[in-house]
Amino acid sequence: MVNDVITAREIDVSVRLGKLELAYPTLMGSGCYGSGEEYAPFVDLSKIGAVVLKSVTRQPRLGNPTPRLVHTPSGMLNAIGLQNPGIEWYLEHDVAKFAQRPCTIIGSVAGFSVDDYAYTCEKLAARNEIKAIELNISCPNVASEGETFACDPNLTANVVRAARATTDKTLIVKLSPNVTDIASIAREAERAGADALAVINTVRGMAIDVDMWRPRLGNVTGGLSGPAIRPIAVLAVYEVARAVKIPIVGQGGIETAGDALEFFLAGASAISIGTANFTDPRVPLRIVDELRAYLAKRGLRSLQQIVGKANVGFANPHQYEGDEG
Repeated sequence: MVNDVITAREIDVSVRLGKLELAYPTLMGSGCYGSGEEYAPFVDLSKIGAVVLKSVTRQPRLGNPTPRLVHTPSGMLNAIGLQNPGIEWYLEHDVAKFAQRPCTIIGSVAGFSVDDYAYTCEKLAARNEIKAIELNISCPNVASEGETFACDPNLTANVVRAARATTDKTLIVKLSPNVTDIASIAREAERAGADALAVINTVRGMAIDVDMWRPRLGNVTGGLSGPAIRPIAVLAVYEVARAVKIPIVGQGGIETAGDALEFFLAGASAISIGTANFTDPRVPLRIVDELRAYLAKRGLRSLQQIVGKANVGFANPHQYEGDEG
């Protein structure tokens, strides 16, 4: 009788997002990993899936007033304000060095008009160092009374369609949780040409200094990240996975393999790790090792075999051909 015991080393943890193929399902969240260079002394970058760069805009931005970071129970509030040097400076001074990274580099684009997104996306995606583009659509549209792109299905569709027209590289659209129906936003992003969805961005929140009687953030409000938002993120992935056929990158408070498994079982094909990297740069490596052990113990050969398995009604149409389970 043939011994068909599967070892952890044999487990396939690769993932495909549109045209983008990654050896590992771990993306490092935008703004949480620099360009990878900062973490290279501590982590073998060839053993992570990709680094998502900090969002860049058409024009330079100084960002929000300080303080910009506040610790909260099981999380962190940030209000950086998209500080960046603008796309032209970025292309001239920063992008070339990304070719030295032993992992995939994904650019992140933000903007305040549809034209901003199209212009910046086209410029960034044209560079060979950038293998895919994340659209950070959690920005106010100045042409629509400041309404956030990610909070309106039509605005979402408009900006995704404009970005799609500029490049055939993989577009990953990052959705906001600050909506009443995230599934409807997801469907419009898919129809407009998104190749994958990142679910979710930070949750709006604030903290108040009870001694000084004023908000603790210079911008008053900020985005909450970390374990505090994980249940919100898992639910969002669950709902989005039932609404679309494109792959999902699950994100929001992932610190352990157990956390990651919740996202995969809810319907995510990959995960993005953000806040956890600030306390332990080796989190993504540990998670992959533990995922492999989990799958080997159950006799499974591929991580993608468990995608959506806890999601009733999830068709999982983007599974690799030949996968079982």
